[in-house]
Amino acid sequence: MSDRDADLAGEKPNPLLAIVSHVVLVGVSIIVLYPVLWVVRMALSPTQAFASGLSPIPEQVTLQNFVDVVGKTDLQGTWVFGHQLWNSLVISSATALVGVGLATSAAYAFSRFRFPGGELGMKALLITQMFPGTMMMIPLYILLDKLDLLDSQLGLVLVYATTSIPFSTFMLKGYFDTIPGELEEAARMDGASTSRIFFSIILPLARPAIAITALFSFMTAWNEFILAAKLMNSETSYTLPVVLQGYVGAKSTAWGHFAAGAILVSAPVMALFFALQKHLVAGLTSGSVKG
Repeated sequence: MSDRDADLAGEKPNPLLAIVSHVVLVGVSIIVLYPVLWVVRMALSPTQAFASGLSPIPEQVTLQNFVDVVGKTDLQGTWVFGHQLWNSLVISSATALVGVGLATSAAYAFSRFRFPGGELGMKALLITQMFPGTMMMIPLYILLDKLDLLDSQLGLVLVYATTSIPFSTFMLKGYFDTIPGELEEAARMDGASTSRIFFSIILPLARPAIAITALFSFMTAWNEFILAAKLMNSETSYTLPVVLQGYVGAKSTAWGHFAAGAILVSAPVMALFFALQKHLVAGLTSGSVKG
């Protein structure tokens, strides 16, 4: 029984149990955060060598690693990091927008309509998730080459969006199934069309599922490395995960730059997660059932 349940039942909470629970939670938090603090230590250290010792606190603090990563330029003086950050933002945002935009209508059709091949089509979408993206690298490279989309943001967006649609469709279909059909029946009795029901009733009620699906699509495109490294040819066309790999050499690794880059790559995803968190906790209580 938790402390809240004990209060509701009129019982006094056990102070020893509360102390033990907090000690365990603090210990688990330290274990989870320790690798993160270690990365922060290497990013703030002036050396590029791998840090030694158990303390996650750096002996000397400097922001030079962040300055070197952010201020990187090529031989022509082009601000490389700015182009790479822009590439990651545009490609990831477009992937989430295109993937979720197409998946919402497909998921609604699979959830509400009965048509020949519907169940088989849903299974076929799930089967595509069994194969890794690297397995399709050669045909994707040939297709993009024929379409003259190699080394372009549009080509990478199309590749990422097509791979995210099956997962997004499956996620949204499960959520659409939980929305009561009586809402649509009542809207049809009032003269609403299918498109009006979809845009005015279903999508607002499915906002939490759409938010989390878009977040997963964004994170997948943001963190993808192999396809971006092979389908992009110039340094200014790379995404940020490809840049991190450049700090890892065959004989040496610039750990300070790598750690600083890892923090910079992770920061936008963390900010997006916390920004969408309030939408994720919003349920069906806000919408047409609110009176």
